[in-house]
Amino acid sequence: MPIVNTNGINIYYEIHGEGQSLVLIGGLANDISDYERSGILSLLGLDFRVVAFDNRGVGRSDKPDMPYSIEMMSEDVAGLLAALDLERVNVLGVSMGGRIALQFALAHPQVVSKLLLVSTAPRVTPSWRRRALSALYWLPFFRGKYRQPYYAFKRQSAASSSYDCTSRLHELRMPTLILHGQRDAIAPYALAEEMHAKISGSEIIALGGGHTFLFLRPHQFVDAVRGFLK
Repeated sequence: MPIVNTNGINIYYEIHGEGQSLVLIGGLANDISDYERSGILSLLGLDFRVVAFDNRGVGRSDKPDMPYSIEMMSEDVAGLLAALDLERVNVLGVSMGGRIALQFALAHPQVVSKLLLVSTAPRVTPSWRRRALSALYWLPFFRGKYRQPYYAFKRQSAASSSYDCTSRLHELRMPTLILHGQRDAIAPYALAEEMHAKISGSEIIALGGGHTFLFLRPHQFVDAVRGFLK
């Protein structure tokens, strides 16, 4: 089983395909199997060398019962890439993974060739609707193959909710693509538009559907990724 020990924990990872390196950072409660069963990994692997991994707290990576932060999870990514001798990569982050990707790009801009931000925003806007919808994704129907302990879900959720890099978005200089569902009730589309306005030179593509549009329309999603990277 491919494991890298970094930042005090074991991180499980997989590599799919060949070509430009594309690091896939999953969202809250997502593990690699979510991207496998939707076909996203196999589709991306047709054109790219996809490095997919389980964030701390989910899948086959370690799940320490301690406070998590987006900054900590960004350094998990840095350690993984260093162990794999990857010095320059494209980075794609989904939802919570988008905040990890933003933090990674801010902390390690020299590593990020292009940045793709999917169903995400630089901060969370608390609401009862978001809390209810987010909680649904922990239920077995919505989740991946490897059951996430509830404490780990709470640790991930707290890290995601407490992060805010809005004031630093102007620092990002790499080519950036924002992919967002127009009916996203967890990360409202207005936040994606704000992010687009603050990241100089970024592109935004509005897609039909909500927060999980990429799993429901994997071909459309991968076509947009492919068009931006190639």
